Amino acid sequence: MSQEFLPFTRPSIDEATIAELGNVLRSGWITSGPKVQAFESALSEHCGGRPVRAFNSGTATLEVALRLAGVGAGDTVITTPLTWVATANVILEVGATPILVDVDPHTRNIDLSQVEAAIRPTTKAIIPVDLAGLPVDRDRLYAIADRHGLRVIEDAAQSLGASWQGKPIGSAFGVGRGFVSFSFHANKNLTTSEGGALVLPADIDTGLCERLRLQGVRRFPDGGMDVDVLGGKFNLTDIAATIGLGQLPHLATFTARRRELAGAYLAALRDVPGLGLPPADFSQSNWHMFQPLLPPGTDRGRFIAGMKAQGIGVGVHYPALHLFSLYRALGFKEGDFPCAEDIGRRTVTLPLFPAMRDGDVARVCTALTVTLPEST
Repeated sequence: MSQEFLPFTRPSIDEATIAELGNVLRSGWITSGPKVQAFESALSEHCGGRPVRAFNSGTATLEVALRLAGVGAGDTVITTPLTWVATANVILEVGATPILVDVDPHTRNIDLSQVEAAIRPTTKAIIPVDLAGLPVDRDRLYAIADRHGLRVIEDAAQSLGASWQGKPIGSAFGVGRGFVSFSFHANKNLTTSEGGALVLPADIDTGLCERLRLQGVRRFPDGGMDVDVLGGKFNLTDIAATIGLGQLPHLATFTARRRELAGAYLAALRDVPGLGLPPADFSQSNWHMFQPLLPPGTDRGRFIAGMKAQGIGVGVHYPALHLFSLYRALGFKEGDFPCAEDIGRRTVTLPLFPAMRDGDVARVCTALTVTLPEST
């Protein structure tokens, strides 16, 4: 009898949350309401009391952060080519131009040693990405931003539950200058099925953030309204917020289990010839994903097919985005960012989620070692 298919990720939603969803559906209030407010309050507490507003996606949070930072036509924003394409797409969405900086081959995050050389007179902001939940060095990041008067918009879509120097991502860094964007997509460490949240710096008007979130509408006590900015339709529902409220108390347990599983992977795979393992950071990373690099020359498509044939799901996160057609049309080309390109060609995402059993890791590693010789 064949084994059950093991996906590369699966959310863990408890029965209490499922029951509470029924209560919300029966209440008749299913769009933005008291559950969203409660979720924002809980997230704010996690982030050291900073103001937090919930959105319907992590993409929306990035776009609104750029608008709140005053980024628009004629401006440039620095980011990494090794991320989900939304990170760069939102820069284009607000009319600005992305400036890409290659990644550090060890951390796979933006190479901070190259950032200052990329700053132009038109540069307004930096969007660093905590790839796979490994935090970018916040001390170096904000030192660069402070020297050049730049906003920071932390793309922390993958790093809720991670920390830097013992402080949770979203809490202590960039209070005066930085935004923090979280995603709650179904594959994230905390999910609302779809959703996101934006942690605001101290100088940003939360009311303006709320208006940009929902059509620019300003309401008055007498029932009147006005629209004074161009907003979008980015609000989170109470249904989604209910899932998030059920997830948040488990975040620390989820993170601890992910670290255990990552440790098991590292121990089992350390002697596989040519396999590039991620940095073994167990104090700061939340291990959102486990991503080895296949040996050079491996046919990744054949490798993925071979793993699937053994009942194991494998993802690719991410190809270097500057090689997509949209970005080639902007002038980017192969060879521009060699570290990101090499990682993007060789990376695979192995199963990693809190409900996995120890035996699942062993099964994946056995399948990997069997499949690799067939894929080269």
